[in-house]
Amino acid sequence: MIPPHDSGAPARRAATGLSDLLRRATQTLAAAGVPTPDVDAELLAAHVWGRTRGELLAAALRGDEVPDDTTAFEALIARRAAREPLQHLTGTAPFRHLELRVGPGVFVPRPETEMVAQLAIDALRAVPDAEPVAVDLGTGSGAIALAMATEVPHAQVHAAENALDAFVWAKENFARNAPQARLAFIDLADAFPELDGSVAVLVSNPPYVPDAAVPRDPEVRHWDPPSALYGGEDGLDVVRVLSRVGRRLLRPGGTLVIEHGEWQGGPIRALLEADGWRACATHPDLTLRDRATTALRP
Repeated sequence: MIPPHDSGAPARRAATGLSDLLRRATQTLAAAGVPTPDVDAELLAAHVWGRTRGELLAAALRGDEVPDDTTAFEALIARRAAREPLQHLTGTAPFRHLELRVGPGVFVPRPETEMVAQLAIDALRAVPDAEPVAVDLGTGSGAIALAMATEVPHAQVHAAENALDAFVWAKENFARNAPQARLAFIDLADAFPELDGSVAVLVSNPPYVPDAAVPRDPEVRHWDPPSALYGGEDGLDVVRVLSRVGRRLLRPGGTLVIEHGEWQGGPIRALLEADGWRACATHPDLTLRDRATTALRP
């Protein structure tokens, strides 16, 4: 039962069946255009009643009941129907093996960025050094940096963020997941001069949406911070900075990894090649959309 029904309690109105509650919540979210209404309803219910999603679904299949007072759950459903991000309502976002704390003011990590982290992790693991140095510029919640720090624990990982709200969330995530990693409140253009020429892997998920290309999803348009989305007229303003900073930070043969939109691989390869980078290559994500470009410092 979620929670157990107290048969010795005073008589009350009939409790609501969990499966019925989830069905009505799913209908509400579907009518609001939420892309995965059933999943979101189940995750919010699991969050409210302190269960895993699997435990919740098992309870619904058993025909378990929920308390008469479903106010907290219904309030979250109403907020989700208004297209407030699910991760803001639960306070967490999964990323690879991590559960990251997120909320207003920080870019919510996306599943497609997991393959960007994988590219950086693979490059870092291939470095023969005892303590290879990796840098994540514009770390946001800390997702990519923390993936590197926890999956390549012998690496020295440094991350930079200059948006105050995002930095607060990142600081909490670093403390919870990889306190040995370094987080600095600094602009990526000026980050870590003491590491010049010593970095083995430099990775970034920069703002890359062209200024005129307003995202369709309300969760992105209204809730993700603009500084994490928009990258100038063609979306590549920060990529140009990364190309310059990468030449400064990376050692010869070091790897640059940049996340970008699905139509930006060609322009980014051309940009990097013009700046002298070698072996420029664009990589698709699991949906076969171009997602990241890598290059080697000459």
